[in-house]
Order: sequence, then C-alpha cells, then structure tokens
Amino acid sequence: MSIVHYSNVDWIVAWDENLKSHTYIKGGDLVFDGNRISHIGRAHEGPADRVIDGAGLCLMPGLVDVHSHPASEVMYRGIREDHSVREHYMTGLYERSCSFPIDPEDMKIGAEVAYADLMLSGVTTLVDITFPYPGWADVMERSGLRLFAAPGFNTARWHRDNAHELKYVEDIALGRRNFDAALKIVDQMAAHSSGRLSGVISPFQIDNNNTEMLVDSHAAARERNLPWTTHAAQAVVEHQVMVQRHGITPIQYLDKLGLLGRGTILGHAITIDQHSWIGWHTDRDLGLLGDSETAVAHCPTPFMRYGTILEHFGKYKDAGVVLAIGTDTIPHNMLEDLRYAAILGRVASHDGQVASTSDVFHAGTVGGARALMRDDIGKLAVGAKADIVVVDTTHPVMAPVRDPIVSLVHSAAERAVRDVYIDGNLVVENHRVLTLDRNEAAGQLAECQARMEAGVPDKDYLGRSSRDIAPLSLPEAFSNAVV
Repeated sequence: MSIVHYSNVDWIVAWDENLKSHTYIKGGDLVFDGNRISHIGRAHEGPADRVIDGAGLCLMPGLVDVHSHPASEVMYRGIREDHSVREHYMTGLYERSCSFPIDPEDMKIGAEVAYADLMLSGVTTLVDITFPYPGWADVMERSGLRLFAAPGFNTARWHRDNAHELKYVEDIALGRRNFDAALKIVDQMAAHSSGRLSGVISPFQIDNNNTEMLVDSHAAARERNLPWTTHAAQAVVEHQVMVQRHGITPIQYLDKLGLLGRGTILGHAITIDQHSWIGWHTDRDLGLLGDSETAVAHCPTPFMRYGTILEHFGKYKDAGVVLAIGTDTIPHNMLEDLRYAAILGRVASHDGQVASTSDVFHAGTVGGARALMRDDIGKLAVGAKADIVVVDTTHPVMAPVRDPIVSLVHSAAERAVRDVYIDGNLVVENHRVLTLDRNEAAGQLAECQARMEAGVPDKDYLGRSSRDIAPLSLPEAFSNAVV
C-alpha cells in the first residue's frame, strides 16, 4: 500500500466531529495511507510515496448514493423523460414495468455505463437495487466502486389489463426462492476479499410483498447487521392499494410491523399522509419516520418529471428523518440530484432558505453513510476510508471560486470532477474512468434498447409499440429528406 500526500490544497472539505458538519480547510494537507486517511490539516512532514501539489484543487468526500437502478434505467434513455400516465397519477413506472421487457443479458452493459457515469459525478458508494442478472458480480467487482448489492425479490408482480387499474399476480413460492438467492448474494458480498462489497436486504416494493416476506426479510437484515430497504410511499396508486388492503398508509403499515427505525431505508417516501396529492385524514407519517430515525432515499429526478415533489426537504429534516440522496434513474449524475434536491425543496416550501447547499451535500455524504450504518465513509476525517473526489477549481465553470461546493453543485457538476479515489485506489483520472470501458459499453446500448423496444408489443396489454407508448419529442420527417 502506498502513502499519497496532497500538499497545500486550496480547499479541503473536512469533517468536524464537534460541529457534526463538513468544514472548509484552506491551504491544508491531506494524506492517505492505503485505504485510510491518516492526516488532514497543517503541513505534513511524514514520509510519502507520492506528493501531489494541491494548487487549483478542492478535495471532498465521495458521494454516497443510497438508491439506484443502474443496469436497467439506462435502457430507458430517450423513453422515460417525458413518459407519464395520467390514469396512474402521472407516474409511468407501472406501464414501463409491465410493457418494456429488458433482456437480462443486456443488463451488465447498462451497469457498466451507469457505474462509470456515477463515478464521473463523484459517487464512491452505491446501493444497486436490482433483480440479479448474469454478470452482475463481475461488473461490480471490476468497477472499483464501494458497492452495496441489493438483490430484489417480490411475492407478487404488477399486471395491467386496462388503462387505469394496477393488478397483482402473486407467486409466493417464487418470491421465497428469490429471497433465498438474495441472501446468498449478500452473504457472498460480505465475504469478498476486496472489502468494498457489501449487501442490503431489499424486498423490491412494499405493495409487491406480503406481510410475511417483509417481516422475514427485515429479520434477516437485522441478523446480519445489514441495511433493509424497500420502495414505499412512492406513488398515489401504491397508497390507494395499501389503504384498501390494510386501512392505513404505507408508512403506518411499516410502523405497525415494526419495520421502521435505524437501518431501514425507504425509497422515496414522498406520498405520505400529508402530501397534497394524497389528502388522507391522518397527519402521522412524518412523525413516525422522524421519531424512529428511519432513512429516506430522496431521489428528486424521476418525480419532478411526473410533476410531483417531496413536500418538503426542510420539513423532513426538522422532523428528524435521516435524509439521504439517490440517483434512481438516468442521467445517473449525483451532483445534479443534489442540485434538484436543493431547488425543489425551496420550491415546495416556498422558502429560499430551506434545503441549503450544505443540507443537500450533508444528505449526499454523511446522511447516506448514516442510512447505511457506516461512520467511515461520506467524510474526510482521520481514520475514514480514502474515498476522495478531486475537484478541479480551475475549470472555467467553477470560476470564480468563492465557495467550491456551491459552484460544483449549482454550476459545474461532473465537468469539474477530475479524479476519484475509492478505498485509496484511483478509479477516475483526468475525467476518465480507469476500471471500466464506458465507451465500449455505451456503443452497445442502442442494440440493447432496440431489443427491449422490439418486445413491447408482445408484452403490452394493448399490443402497442414503444413509439405508441413513448413517442419521440418531435415528429419524424422523411428519412431521405434533404435539409
């Protein structure tokens, strides 16, 4: 293992344990020895294998993305950005899931592209929530990411045979088999020699799993001291289904089962009882989340495309909810999701001082670490993992560098991310991913998407084509027209 010494760095985003906050150090040194940070602060006089001049640089902690579907969502590029279904309260989730078949063999290609994009935007820790596919373990290992594999399972799947109604096809035996397979995967991750791989127990959706599966999977997570995650309170349709089944909201149902609390990460938790699209008669959900210190994976991008929003970031924060950030979908750019979390939080609250850049940066770093029950990631501190993002403050979009995190989140985004270290290993150098062949994989995506779209008429309940469901943004002219 080598000792790397960044000397006289213009800006270091260092963790202050007394303040429980990130702080700026100007003109300081940072040293990491192998995969751990060994020094932050004044000039370091000790030995080093490599000394790097920190002029023009900002060192910040790697971002912690607690909710993403990398392998599949990249296949929907050009499809899902404008796709929504009015009968399902604008969400297009159910229609895509029921009508667009993705070849499992193609998913490793999607993962390679998305993993690379995530690292280029400063992500060093990722929760990958997916149904297992061939080659998943290989691309995880090669990526160099600190990965929490969350292999999904359900006791029922969604089904549509009309425009307005969501139905369920139950197969408990299959769900149990997939649950057993998921446990084997997360146990293998924990034993991996790299030390970078771990697992999360993940019944995919609250409405697609029966009570027994939710309770049993949560117990399995507690036995292994692993996080437990599920999609919950993510849509009006889901709220209606859960109320019909149980007479209470999804959040109240999870509380009744004893599934809220530390180590539980709820994907989205937007449509709680006081949300304007719900209009439910109680006002308890936010208090249940906050009092139990449950984590919420806030993923603003997919929901803003449907015209809805978390109501609101500041209210969840003040209630004591552990707020973390996820990319969920394309473009797999964590810095853009931090920006959207800040801006939409202010729009939802009608208050420009809510969801500050500091708030969302905290959520995207130590908030995510707390959600994952880790205290050694998401921050630059002595003893923490050497997950470090090197920001080029000389990039024109960063100028003038009055406040580098503000400039990065609100202006430059991934364009200013120069280098990335994960576990002390350089995985991005000079804006280029070293561990994966992003360009090669990206070149194959068109064929993967074409295969998916070709299967839509056979899977869609109306036999529609993908173009019928998700038309192009502009009408097509003759292909041989002279412009």
